Amino acid sequence: MIVPQFGVGTFRLSGQTVIDSIKNALSVGYRAIDTAQIYGNEAEVGQAIAESKIVREELFLTTKIWADHYAPDKLIPSLKESLSKLRTDAVDLTLIHWPAPQMGFNISELMQTLLEAKTQGLTQHIGISNFNIALTQQAIDSIGAEHVATNQIELSPYLQNAKLAEFLKAQNIDVTSYMTLAYGKVLNDPVLNDIAQHHQASAAQIALAWALQKGYSVIPSSTKIAHLKANLRAQDIQLSDEEMQAIASLERNGREVNPEKLAPEWD
Repeated sequence: MIVPQFGVGTFRLSGQTVIDSIKNALSVGYRAIDTAQIYGNEAEVGQAIAESKIVREELFLTTKIWADHYAPDKLIPSLKESLSKLRTDAVDLTLIHWPAPQMGFNISELMQTLLEAKTQGLTQHIGISNFNIALTQQAIDSIGAEHVATNQIELSPYLQNAKLAEFLKAQNIDVTSYMTLAYGKVLNDPVLNDIAQHHQASAAQIALAWALQKGYSVIPSSTKIAHLKANLRAQDIQLSDEEMQAIASLERNGREVNPEKLAPEWD
């Protein structure tokens, strides 16, 4: 895998909240951080990293290009601005945040511009986010699957995205799961809580352990150090085949994020 299996997300966190979250995460052992231009917190993430005194080489830093910057003359300058905010010469991974099919962008051209950013040394790896199978195939056709490190997609026990995940696996493209806890909806799930009792764990840890056991990377966020620590412990949970099967039965196509114009036709 290119993408570390466990990272900390920063979606919806801003100001001092995101600074504290990142510093807490780094202090308890996280080394992968996920942000995006549209989150409006890259400068705070950069500040938190600087104040943490963790050396840059130990970190895996991901950001995502926003649709406003997809034009060939805007993408690379926008990434350079992100690097400046993050206080680094290069990020480890840069993703196209949404395919935005209704906005008329040419996926092939977009991926080639992103590959140019990689060639220039601004990012070590590149990839996509929220792409369906057809659009992922367009990205592959444009630059080759070997250049597409991951597809970061919404994926939880309630939205298992099996068809897309299997396609990505067949292409040797990492699956990064975001919204793995479905905005906290899975926390009260009786099936997950029953499994959690057997493992002396929480439903959140079981949902994360499920995703990890499927071979996905996860990037849960939290503002509380206790939750950040607890989330990490999901890595130590081994679910049985029966438990994995029980979680598989929770599929309900429960999508939480589906922005008009930006989202594709889902598989």
